Parts: sequence; C-alpha cells; structure tokens
Amino acid sequence: MAADHPFGRFKIIKPRRPEVEYYVAHHQNHFFILTNEDAKNFKLLQVPVSKISEENFSLIIPENDSTILEGIETFKNYLVVYERIKGLKKILIINLKDRNSYLVNFPEEVYTLWPGQNPEFNTDTLRFNYSSLTTPHSVFDYNMKIRKRVLKKEYVVHGYDRNNYQSVRLFARALDGTAIPISLVYKKGIKKNGKNPLLLTGYGAYGASFEPYFSSRRLSLLDRGFIYAIAHIRGGGEMGRFWYDQGRLLNKTNTFTDFICCAEYLIDNGYTDPQHLIISGGSAGGMLIGAVLNMRPELFFGAVLNVPFVDVLNTMLDPSLPLTVLEYNEWGNPNNKRYYDLIRAYSPYDNIKAQAYPNILVQADWNDTRVGYWEAAKWTARLRSLKTDNNILLLKTEMGAGHSGPSGRYEYLKDIAFEYAFILDLFGIKR
Repeated sequence: MAADHPFGRFKIIKPRRPEVEYYVAHHQNHFFILTNEDAKNFKLLQVPVSKISEENFSLIIPENDSTILEGIETFKNYLVVYERIKGLKKILIINLKDRNSYLVNFPEEVYTLWPGQNPEFNTDTLRFNYSSLTTPHSVFDYNMKIRKRVLKKEYVVHGYDRNNYQSVRLFARALDGTAIPISLVYKKGIKKNGKNPLLLTGYGAYGASFEPYFSSRRLSLLDRGFIYAIAHIRGGGEMGRFWYDQGRLLNKTNTFTDFICCAEYLIDNGYTDPQHLIISGGSAGGMLIGAVLNMRPELFFGAVLNVPFVDVLNTMLDPSLPLTVLEYNEWGNPNNKRYYDLIRAYSPYDNIKAQAYPNILVQADWNDTRVGYWEAAKWTARLRSLKTDNNILLLKTEMGAGHSGPSGRYEYLKDIAFEYAFILDLFGIKR
C-alpha cells in the first residue's frame, strides 16, 4: 500500500510459508527482497513495484556458503548490504546507477559493526556503529561516493590507551577438519611461553553470534596479564546458517568438541597451558562448559558457569515448563529415541563422573524464568557427591535477579567483580 494512499489496500509480496523469511526494502519503482527461500544464507532479489509476481523476480546476489546476508538499506543512488563473510561482518556498497560494488575496508582483523540511524534517502552518507576488542563503541559517517569514513563519536574510557593492546584472529581445526575462528585480545608484551592466564569463553547455540566487541570491564583482567579469547564454535551464527545447523539437534556434540579443539590449539601454540586456562559461559553457554568439563576436565584450571542450562534431559522431558516445547527445534524432542539418546549422552547433569574436576564457580538467579535456579543447584550437588578432587566448587544464587543477572546501575558490576575475584584468587593475584 502506498504511504500517500492511507485508505488503499495492502498487497502481499510473498505469501507466508513455514521456515521462510523475507525482508522488503522499497527503492523508487522496485522492491529489494532479502529471503532465505531455497537459500539458507539468504539471497537478494529485486521486483518491480507494478509487477509483483514470482516470474518478475530477478536475482541480485545469489546464496553463498561462506557469506550470509544479514540486512539491507536503500538510498537514492546506493544499496547497502550487511554481510558476514567467514565470520566477520562486512558492508557491501552497490551503486544503483552502474551496479558496480565494493566492500568497505576496516583496519582491524577482529571487529564487529551494526547499522546506525539513516533516515535520509537522498544522501551519499552511511552511518554505522563499530567496535572491536581494542576499539570502544564508535559511530562513523561513511561517504559512499568518495569511500571515506569520518569518526563522529567514540565512547571514552578514562585512562585507556588502545595502543597498549593487541587483538588477533586465529583458526583451530575441529575433529572433522573444520576451521573454527578464535578471537583474542591481550596486552602487548605477552610472551607465548604457555604460562599466561587465559579466559576462554563461548556460546554456540540458537544461531547467535558471539561478537568481538570492546568491554572496559575486561581491562581489569588484561592489565593483570590475562588473555581473553572467544571460541566461535558451531551452533552459533558466525559463519552462516550452515554453521548453526552443524551445531544443533543431532549435530550438537560438534559444539563441545569444537570448544575443546580451540582450547587445545591455544595450549599447543603457547598462549596458555592447562594450569592457566579458565573457561566460562552462560545459559546455553553454561551447558557448553558443563559438557566439556565432563569430557576433558584435565584440560582446564577453572570454570565459571552463569545461569547454566545443565539439566538438559530432565528439562526437555517436562513439557509443562514454558520454554520446553519451543526448545525442541534447538535440542530435539527427547520423546524421540534418537534425540533422547543424544541428549542423554551430553547433558551435563547426567554425565558427571567420579573424576577430578577443576575449580568451579556456579552462579544462578532465583527469579530466572529461562533456566531454573534448581538446575545449577542439582548439578552442583551431584558434582560434590562424585568428584574426586579437593578443588573449589562454589554455588552462588542471586536471590533478586533474573536470567540476565542483577539489574541496576551498579549491581551488575558487583556480579562481574565477584566473578573476577574468584578467577584472580585462583592464581593468587591479590592486587
């Protein structure tokens, strides 16, 4: 329906179909359509406004196994396509006059970006947000005609000098040979002698990408000689829909073995060793940590699990819980024996063994409606009864918080400080 005809009739561009998504952007006499129909990583189509029908759709950008199309913006003379190529976000600029295109260049090998506010149609300027493991949140205006960007705003961190820090992107090899990206940041001067304390984190679920963004809170660890690393394991969305599918349902164990391979890679290449490696994850990332602790406990010195989804089998067998049935698409329905057997084989609670485990901090939230606080409590109790070591096992339940932890301007910082205090104390760091 045209905006200047408010009493006109709406027209369907494409009828709804299960598991098919499409996003429409208007440009003068055409619509651009971003869709995953017969294209898991999405493709870009164009259709005339006056002739909206399947036979009039033309292909602008085909599907690509290594590139996922995440969004589009239209300007009078340009089409902007937000892509993710081999795990890194990119901006593709297409000149609509001559159809020439180019990718915007970025100086860092590890970064993330997202669209800004672009209300003007007749302009050569694109606004976007940018951050990296060493660059605070920044806002840029990019001139698409002369290919030049101008910094308009950067969030200031008192006393921070990015020149003191280094970020790199590495690739570990999974058991099946797949290259798994790892994003690292550390203070310059670190030696690869295998003795650096390293905090490795990951998520690997729901097709969600773990972005390598800047965090001032992380400086507390980096300035004490820590390396911070993100394992972009399968089950996330960093490398497209295929990446997600290879870490869900019957492929879920790839998520855990990928993470272990990333840890082994960092050890083998001198970044740390098992006596200096700490791992952390929250929610579905807590399931990840619980699973790898059962599989390879000797590989880690410590672990932090936040609101962890560790009682997977029992939860997924209880359809009275509000999220269980919705989660069948992620983990599978355990009423089907194939899924039951797989979930039973990796569910952290069900696979605790009589073996030595590293030092562990478990944090739960009493008002969590996504992951019940009892999951962390059950897991901790079972682990206490079976583990054969004398390492720390600490359960902390926040009585006034939900799934995202304490709210308020400062309360969430106290939660982070507690976690960091636990980690630093393991290494005897008192200041």
